[in-house]
Amino acid sequence: MAAIDAAVLADWVSRFGAAVAEKRDWLTELDSAIGDADHGANMARGMSAVGEKLAAGTPATVDELLKTVGMTLVSSVGGASGPLYGTFFLRMGMAAGAVSELDGPALAAALRAGLDGIVARGKAEAGDKTMFDAMAPAVDAFDAALAADSSVADAARAAAEAAAAGRDATLPLVARKGRASYLGERSAGHLDPGAASTAILFDTLADALAGSAG
Repeated sequence: MAAIDAAVLADWVSRFGAAVAEKRDWLTELDSAIGDADHGANMARGMSAVGEKLAAGTPATVDELLKTVGMTLVSSVGGASGPLYGTFFLRMGMAAGAVSELDGPALAAALRAGLDGIVARGKAEAGDKTMFDAMAPAVDAFDAALAADSSVADAARAAAEAAAAGRDATLPLVARKGRASYLGERSAGHLDPGAASTAILFDTLADALAGSAG
């Protein structure tokens, strides 16, 4: 496939923003069951701000693009999702560096750095019923697919499928982190909204990479 440059990554961010806007009410519905009922609204507002920022011009280097996305989310999204998603993109940008494009291993390293940033900020572990439960399997699946000589686009699709499975696996869990943890056993039987938006994140990455491969 063609190299993953800032334009491809900007397309990913744009697709993510559009999907979040489309599924805003669903994300908020999920959050109303076990949280503050604002995840959809917060994410939609943040990604709208990102879209406005990038409409002024796509940064030339990968790190500039990803850091712009991260800083915009941190400054425009309330609750936990802004700092967490902002940290994800900021750490991705730091790992990528001032380059014009990424290959598969470099993208994998950036995604891993983003995940590590979320762990450092949120202190979440597997089974806590957070976005980590979707993101960690996705990043692992991306790495595994590349190691098995899959294309970057196919690795991204494997990551998206793993993120969706991770999202669905939060349904029976009892939350151990965040606002949902206050509900105790009553948090079981609901999907985690952060895991749901993380699945959207990786689904749109797969779509963007498939589009650039075509």
